[in-house]
Amino acid sequence: MNRLAWLLSVLTIAGGSAVAQDVKQGIALFNEGHYAEAEPVFRAALEATEARTYLAATLVRLGRYAEAATEAKAALEAEPVQPVAVAALGEALVKQEKLDEAIARMSAALAAKNDLAYAYYWRGQAYQRNKQVARMADDYQAFLKLKPEAPEAPALKVLLGSLR
Repeated sequence: MNRLAWLLSVLTIAGGSAVAQDVKQGIALFNEGHYAEAEPVFRAALEATEARTYLAATLVRLGRYAEAATEAKAALEAEPVQPVAVAALGEALVKQEKLDEAIARMSAALAAKNDLAYAYYWRGQAYQRNKQVARMADDYQAFLKLKPEAPEAPALKVLLGSLR
């Protein structure tokens, strides 16, 4: 390997690790609830699918649902059943009242991978808003089976109990 090729390979590896560090830093900020600070970190690392995925989730937390949906869709093109991107897309669509699209997108994700808990949750939310109670109940039960300790679980258990 000549010196130029070696130097280019070192720079590529170094650049890749810098992106990975940015993604790691952004995820730490996201997990701490520092969404406004995480956004530019993720935007700087968009070449990594994980950065785009967490950017979508960050935009949801910032209430920028249309942008979040766009970023989540882009992330899902690269990784069709990425759980964070699926959840961000579901939430963004439901919050925009795009209920039919939310149901279709979450159904497609679940057809590809049936253990995406938040796909069930957000499809259940869309069914609830559409007043499709039986389907809502089925999805919430599936969600609870996969995530019995989720923060949403107590409220869903009360809701499902009231239907009996």
